[in-house]
Amino acid sequence: MYKLVTFFYVMSFFLISKIALAETIQINFTGDDSYSIEVAHIDVGDTIEWYPEHEGHNVEFFAGPDMESLPKKSEIDDFHSIIFKIPGVYLYGCTPHANMGMLGLVIVGNDFHNIDKVKETKLSRVASSVLKRLIRTAQSDSKKTSFIIADFS
Repeated sequence: MYKLVTFFYVMSFFLISKIALAETIQINFTGDDSYSIEVAHIDVGDTIEWYPEHEGHNVEFFAGPDMESLPKKSEIDDFHSIIFKIPGVYLYGCTPHANMGMLGLVIVGNDFHNIDKVKETKLSRVASSVLKRLIRTAQSDSKKTSFIIADFS
């Protein structure tokens, strides 16, 4: 019985800790027609907030593991916030500037299961080039994170 109660307390502690440790990442629309963070690695349950620091930008999702779970595009110059509940790769951009390469990636839970679907997104030549760079960055960052985690194990 003691082991069962101890197990219950330990599991409760980890569950509460995970909820309490959910992070919020802030991304600004920059004056250079880009996002201040182009590739964000987050955990399930984390929030990203986009701030209209410069005018003429918004957030629209072009690909993700479950497009129905994502909100419609934000209005131009409006604050936008999403709690990411489904692991995977999310591709978003600024509606008026996406074809010029104003794109961003969100990697939730270090899960790349839908990366091929993201790569199939129809974009302009410039935006496709930017997407390739963002994917290379995301996968490179993922390997560094995995290496660090393995290093401390």
